Amino acid sequence: MLPTVLITGASQGCGKATALLFARKGYNIVLAARTLDKLAETANEVRANGRSALAIPTDVTDVKQVEYLVHKAIDFYDKIDILVNNAGVCLTGAMEHTTLEDFQQLMNVNFFGYVNTIKALLPHFLENQSGTIVNVGSFGGKMPLPNMTAYCASKYAVTGLTDTLRLELQSKGINVTSVQPGVINSDFMERAQFRGGDNSEVESSRQQMNSVLTSNFVSQPKDIAEAIWNAVKNNQSEVVVGPAVLATETYRLFPGLVQFMIGKS
Repeated sequence: MLPTVLITGASQGCGKATALLFARKGYNIVLAARTLDKLAETANEVRANGRSALAIPTDVTDVKQVEYLVHKAIDFYDKIDILVNNAGVCLTGAMEHTTLEDFQQLMNVNFFGYVNTIKALLPHFLENQSGTIVNVGSFGGKMPLPNMTAYCASKYAVTGLTDTLRLELQSKGINVTSVQPGVINSDFMERAQFRGGDNSEVESSRQQMNSVLTSNFVSQPKDIAEAIWNAVKNNQSEVVVGPAVLATETYRLFPGLVQFMIGKS
């Protein structure tokens, strides 16, 4: 029986790249995302690699939809071996321009979306005394980023969830790992949200992000997919992807200096 991986946010970007990589490595793929047409395209590409794909439109913030996703996946493949939590949203904006609804959205998708899938699939992993949970976070879950308080709060929550859950489950045969990307040059700008005092401030933030996406600091979706694969294969507890490791290690060693430099920029 071939192993099976369930990936959220799988219709494009890093989720799609991860699905295609795991398909090439011999896995059946369960694909979950909200956008049906893009989800179907990814499923077809997986099948073109000679592997089985099950595409289920899912909003990870909806508990009932997530429970349906997991039920259908187990019913179809009998066993799920790996969960890759990848669905997420990004928002840039100063706290004064970020609404309570913005905070709620980010926590619902970036944090509770992960909690929902873990809660739905964990009984299956516990029954089999095996399984791997990969939570795709962000270097913004390891260090502060300017004008991204809401986003970083959601990603720091994911880091705490992952590290503590690892302690809880490691003696039960279940591996929990985090993959922490930096800036990713994918379809990011299609989904990125910006807040500001006026339209010119929003547009300035958008242009700054576009500039960052052309820098050497940027990773590609395939880099994230490979990091996820290596984390699973080597049972790593955490992987910080590419150039982001320089920033997070510098912050770990010199937090005051990094905060000072960020504040001056």
